[in-house]
Amino acid sequence: MSGRRRRRPTGRAGRTAPAWARTRYWFDTMVARGTAVLIGWLVLMCTAIVVPASAALVWADDRGPTTPSGRALAVWVSVGQTLKLGGAVGSPLYVVLSVVLALVALLFVSTLVSLITTGLNDKVLALRRGRSTVLESGHTVLLGWSDQVFPIVSELITANANQRRAALAVLGPKDKAQMEDEIADAVGRLGRTRLICRSGTTTDPSLVSLVAPGTARAVLVLTHDGEEGDAHVVKTLLALEAAVRGLGAPARPGVVAAVRDGRHKRAADLAAGPLGHVLNIEDITARLIARTSCEPGLSLVYRALLGFDGDEIYTVPAGHLAGSSFGDLLFAYADSSVIGLLRADGRVELNPPSASVLGVRDRIVVITEDDDTAVPTDRPLPVDDRAVVTAPPSRPSPERFLMLGWNPRAPRIVEQLDAGVPDGSVLVVMTEGEEHLKDADRCARTPGRRMPVTVLDGDVSDPDVLAALDPLGFDRAVVLGYDGPEAGGPPLGGDDRTLVTLLHLRALEQAAGRELAVVTEMADDRNRLLAPARGGADFIVGSRLISLLMTQIAEDGSLGAVFDSLLASTGDTLHLRPAADYVVTGRPVGYATVVEAGRRRGHCVIGYRLQPDGPDGPAHGLCINPDKRAEVRFGPQDSVLVLAPGPASRAALAPAPAPAAGTTPSPRLPFPTS
Repeated sequence: MSGRRRRRPTGRAGRTAPAWARTRYWFDTMVARGTAVLIGWLVLMCTAIVVPASAALVWADDRGPTTPSGRALAVWVSVGQTLKLGGAVGSPLYVVLSVVLALVALLFVSTLVSLITTGLNDKVLALRRGRSTVLESGHTVLLGWSDQVFPIVSELITANANQRRAALAVLGPKDKAQMEDEIADAVGRLGRTRLICRSGTTTDPSLVSLVAPGTARAVLVLTHDGEEGDAHVVKTLLALEAAVRGLGAPARPGVVAAVRDGRHKRAADLAAGPLGHVLNIEDITARLIARTSCEPGLSLVYRALLGFDGDEIYTVPAGHLAGSSFGDLLFAYADSSVIGLLRADGRVELNPPSASVLGVRDRIVVITEDDDTAVPTDRPLPVDDRAVVTAPPSRPSPERFLMLGWNPRAPRIVEQLDAGVPDGSVLVVMTEGEEHLKDADRCARTPGRRMPVTVLDGDVSDPDVLAALDPLGFDRAVVLGYDGPEAGGPPLGGDDRTLVTLLHLRALEQAAGRELAVVTEMADDRNRLLAPARGGADFIVGSRLISLLMTQIAEDGSLGAVFDSLLASTGDTLHLRPAADYVVTGRPVGYATVVEAGRRRGHCVIGYRLQPDGPDGPAHGLCINPDKRAEVRFGPQDSVLVLAPGPASRAALAPAPAPAAGTTPSPRLPFPTS
């Protein structure tokens, strides 16, 4: 039986390898053999180095011994001292025992150092894992990790700028140090706010307890990405309830959360408990897009009111103003704007009738710079009756709306547009993809629609398709965000697709020499800075606005009901109305006169926007809560920011008659449907 003879390897590759590579390979092999071999080699290497060096030192010493036995003894002493073996001299037994004791001492000290080092390393690793319990009270807790973390932390830092001891505890699934580094990179300096990060899943009650939610002032449950995002929010709320179970209602923290799908809001409300406030991201975003589409510039108003770096909404006690009518309260503050009443039973009345009386236990809802700047004025504010316009506003003309793209929020946007646009308006929707087209067709065929909806099939990121559509022939345009890839759909997704569409629209505007009022929806606020749009353009970044809204409610739980009313589909909401409908234009008028003109129409004036300053000014011409003693000159394109009934609840456009001197202002008259 014959077989193929196996050739022995020649080892040519090993012989041709560089010397440093062979040395490193030999060292790796030696270390891999175990601790005993490694100790043996270390002993040999130390002996090979220390003994010759000690001998050289002895022989080089002119004052050292000269006899061979003396030099040998001196070499032994030097070696013993160098290797911490004592280097004792005497009888052989004495020397051996001294070496043994030195080795035992060396072993003990080395073991002790190793144990201390290991313990410190374990403690550092435990701290890095973020598993120690937070011992804070009155702090703010963030449960979860998403892009919401950065705007919320940034706004909380601004809100805590006047606080001496403010703490923010974050529980997220990432490494503690990684979370701290990401927040530091995105937010920058923390000011007076101390950041405490803990690592762990937010659906485990024992881990939620690490951030001490029971002693917190407020807890924010962040949204979670993915298809199971809302389910994760609900489970986090349940874990939070388990962590604070047993605490009485006064001791429980206020809870603020947000869900993406309105179908899950009821479950989240139940999990959050009576002190919880759950926001519907899809619904709020759709309403903001629809309102801004009808009244360009409103996105700037919402961003200004929701942020902490300007004037914000507060509630202040009635004090000595109790018993005053709402009409009188409008002029009670010179540098703060009254917008409503917070009743003692928790009901919010935004822009109530002028005759509504403020109760002793009620609170006043104001827009002011800080929580201590709403100080009543001690002198009457001047009003020029001759500058007040008494003619009814003109009837708005029908408009043509264009919607580019489609997503799950689009049906709600169309519904809101249908209720808010002037009679005779039309909407054209362009989208692509089988599912999007089917959904858009179903929306267009909804019974009872006031506004006709036409659905077109086309890629909104294709410049030829956009040019053929002639978007500049429309009065308003909405560019919806693209939520994700679809089978057979366009290769661009998310904000990339939106930016490309805006580039093509901008090119068409430059070629035609005119601008189109565009409302753009984006997912990432950082991409808003990249958008090719004029200053002051309307961008709706739903996640950021929801983050700001959650922060406002977390800072003051009573504002939850205020913002619910402010963002509701019906009732009094924010509007930008022509300034010429309130006061004469072309000459200076006192801002108190503008407030009085709005009061006579049943509107609550809280600011204005000067159109010529729109593209250039830092606030793009928007001024919220100006001093009522200041003067302003309005032009034909300028607007007044008011709280007024929306189109769905209008009953009359006729102004209320001016009250006679010394009489109580008459209640607000409803808008006419015309």
